[in-house]
Amino acid sequence: MDNEKRLEQFEKMLAAVQTEYGSIVREMDELKERGKMKSVTYQQLFARKMTYQNMLSMYDLYDLIDKSEVRD
Repeated sequence: MDNEKRLEQFEKMLAAVQTEYGSIVREMDELKERGKMKSVTYQQLFARKMTYQNMLSMYDLYDLIDKSEVRD
């Protein structure tokens, strides 16, 4: 795989991780508003959020994320 293709694939993966993280946070917020913080769904989302947050932290650690593009 050439470097250009590799970079393109990395950018796609990073965008997917950021999008999924944002989606998880929004879904958790909705459940929280309805008082469903002890539900199994909320707990599963919390675990997924931690996984994606860890991935984004690794990207940040290696300066692979543009700070102006960070979404929460």
